[in-house]
Amino acid sequence: MTVGRNGLTEPVLNELERALEHHELVKIKVNIADRDDRFAAIQALCEHTGAILIQRIGFVATVFRRNPEHPVIPLTPELPVS
Repeated sequence: MTVGRNGLTEPVLNELERALEHHELVKIKVNIADRDDRFAAIQALCEHTGAILIQRIGFVATVFRRNPEHPVIPLTPELPVS
Protein backbone atom coordinates (compact mmCIF):
# COMPACT_ATOMS: atom_id res chain seq x y z
CA MET A 1 0.00 0.00 0.00
CA THR A 2 1.09 3.60 -0.49
CA VAL A 3 0.78 6.73 1.62
CA GLY A 4 0.70 9.67 -0.79
CA ARG A 5 1.11 13.41 -0.53
CA ASN A 6 -2.17 13.73 1.38
CA GLY A 7 -0.63 11.83 4.28
CA LEU A 8 -2.56 9.73 6.77
CA THR A 9 -6.12 10.08 5.55
CA GLU A 10 -9.01 8.05 6.92
CA PRO A 11 -9.16 5.83 3.78
CA VAL A 12 -5.42 5.04 4.12
CA LEU A 13 -5.83 4.07 7.77
CA ASN A 14 -8.90 1.94 6.98
CA GLU A 15 -7.06 0.15 4.17
CA LEU A 16 -4.10 -0.55 6.45
CA GLU A 17 -6.46 -1.99 9.08
CA ARG A 18 -7.97 -4.35 6.48
CA ALA A 19 -4.55 -5.36 5.14
CA LEU A 20 -3.21 -6.12 8.63
CA GLU A 21 -6.27 -8.19 9.52
CA HIS A 22 -5.91 -10.27 6.37
CA HIS A 23 -2.12 -10.50 5.89
CA GLU A 24 -0.54 -9.50 9.26
CA LEU A 25 2.67 -8.36 7.51
CA VAL A 26 2.32 -5.31 5.24
CA LYS A 27 4.80 -3.24 3.23
CA ILE A 28 3.94 0.46 3.04
CA LYS A 29 5.51 2.97 0.66
CA VAL A 30 5.47 6.41 2.28
CA ASN A 31 5.82 9.14 -0.35
CA ILE A 32 6.84 11.94 2.00
CA ALA A 33 10.07 13.68 1.02
CA ASP A 34 11.26 14.85 4.43
CA ARG A 35 12.89 11.99 6.34
CA ASP A 36 11.67 13.11 9.79
CA ASP A 37 8.10 13.62 8.53
CA ARG A 38 8.23 10.20 6.85
CA PHE A 39 9.33 8.53 10.09
CA ALA A 40 6.65 10.43 12.05
CA ALA A 41 4.01 9.17 9.60
CA ILE A 42 5.21 5.58 10.02
CA GLN A 43 5.11 5.93 13.81
CA ALA A 44 1.59 7.37 13.60
CA LEU A 45 0.48 4.43 11.42
CA CYS A 46 1.87 1.99 13.97
CA GLU A 47 0.27 3.78 16.91
CA HIS A 48 -3.11 4.01 15.18
CA THR A 49 -3.21 0.33 14.17
CA GLY A 50 -1.29 -1.28 17.04
CA ALA A 51 1.24 -2.66 14.55
CA ILE A 52 4.98 -2.85 15.16
CA LEU A 53 7.63 -1.61 12.77
CA ILE A 54 9.68 -4.54 11.50
CA GLN A 55 11.91 -2.71 9.02
CA ARG A 56 12.29 0.66 7.34
CA ILE A 57 14.45 1.20 4.27
CA GLY A 58 14.15 4.51 2.50
CA PHE A 59 10.53 5.13 1.61
CA VAL A 60 9.33 1.59 2.45
CA ALA A 61 8.27 0.37 5.89
CA THR A 62 7.23 -3.16 6.84
CA VAL A 63 4.80 -3.47 9.75
CA PHE A 64 3.32 -6.47 11.56
CA ARG A 65 0.23 -6.99 13.67
CA ARG A 66 -0.86 -10.45 14.79
CA ASN A 67 -4.45 -11.47 14.00
CA PRO A 68 -5.45 -13.16 17.28
CA GLU A 69 -8.47 -14.95 15.80
CA HIS A 70 -6.92 -16.21 12.55
CA PRO A 71 -3.10 -16.08 12.67
CA VAL A 72 -1.57 -16.21 9.22
CA ILE A 73 2.17 -16.25 9.92
CA PRO A 74 3.59 -18.90 12.26
CA LEU A 75 5.90 -17.24 14.76
CA THR A 76 7.64 -20.39 15.94
CA PRO A 77 9.06 -23.01 13.61
CA GLU A 78 7.49 -26.43 13.65
CA LEU A 79 9.82 -28.91 15.32
CA PRO A 80 10.28 -32.27 13.60
CA VAL A 81 8.54 -35.17 15.30
CA SER A 82 10.94 -37.98 16.16
